[in-house]
Amino acid sequence: MALPPRRKRLFGLLAVLAAVAVITPLGISAASGDHADDTGTETADDTAAVTPAAEHGKLLVCGTTLCDESGNEVQLRGMSTHGLQWYSQCLNDASLDALAYDWGADIVRLSMYIQEDGYETDPEGFTQRMHDLIDEVTARGQYVIVDWHMLDPGDPTYNLERAETFFAEIAAEHGDQDNIFYEVANEPSGVEWPTIKAYHEAIIPVIRQYDDDGVILLGTPDWSSLGLSGGSDEQEVINDQVDAENIMYTFHFYAASHDEWYLDGLARAADEIPMFVTEFGTQEYTGDGPNDFAMTQRYLDLMADKGISWVNWNYSDDERSGAVFEPGTCPGGPFTGTGNLKEAGVWIRDAIRAG
Repeated sequence: MALPPRRKRLFGLLAVLAAVAVITPLGISAASGDHADDTGTETADDTAAVTPAAEHGKLLVCGTTLCDESGNEVQLRGMSTHGLQWYSQCLNDASLDALAYDWGADIVRLSMYIQEDGYETDPEGFTQRMHDLIDEVTARGQYVIVDWHMLDPGDPTYNLERAETFFAEIAAEHGDQDNIFYEVANEPSGVEWPTIKAYHEAIIPVIRQYDDDGVILLGTPDWSSLGLSGGSDEQEVINDQVDAENIMYTFHFYAASHDEWYLDGLARAADEIPMFVTEFGTQEYTGDGPNDFAMTQRYLDLMADKGISWVNWNYSDDERSGAVFEPGTCPGGPFTGTGNLKEAGVWIRDAIRAG
């Protein structure tokens, strides 16, 4: 489709950024050539950089994982925002630069709650905020997950009409981009897989009107646990898959709460269907409490072995232990280095940078 003027300006900006960005041994720098090390000290280097989206281009589902334009398997690592209605102040030029160039994140999940003072209170305003943030992430050369963060009520069909309106607008505006993922149901709960599957079958064609091959991420039963949190297992999804191309199924875990039962279920599922861990934490399922880095590392090792892409919850200064920044960091920062990071923030930043 023809690009509207705003999008033409964006892609012109991308060309400029690709021409002038540089990289240091500690990660990709901002276009200025400056980079913050672990202490926040600015350093510089003259080596040419390649952003994740420029390196891999359009990603497609190949078997049970993602492949780039050259057919090479790709594992993405990144961060999720907190709810845009609560922590939008944590998403500004400085924090987004830090996530792209200091952390080296491949992908950003933009979490837009539907209830909880979210989208339903101002559909036009939240949709515009999502457009703007997609453009911001795209300008930094990263992939982006548009997260329809339905949570309560857990039946995704409750918000079906809202979802159809929202995803039609997002796909019409951004569907020709190579870096967009659509997560159409964050954490379904209280309903069986056939109901969730029917919702997916309704929303996929809405997106496909405008984006015929963008990867669509499908929520799974019992808070995207493949049914494991409800006493079932991954077979209910494996045995009754959605009939569509370029789709992946989502899995969420919190390492201090979700033990080997969950780890093994994810491992089995990843051998049968394409999986994407669109949310996880090193703490309890509340996103709070003590960290279990040993169990988290077991998940990270499994995901590396299976080629499962992942996104950590969350890039904000919420008081809970799962938010990476200390309270009061947003909006002023600094966001680079480790000075304002909680223990989990330091750990997950290292995990992203190690990739």
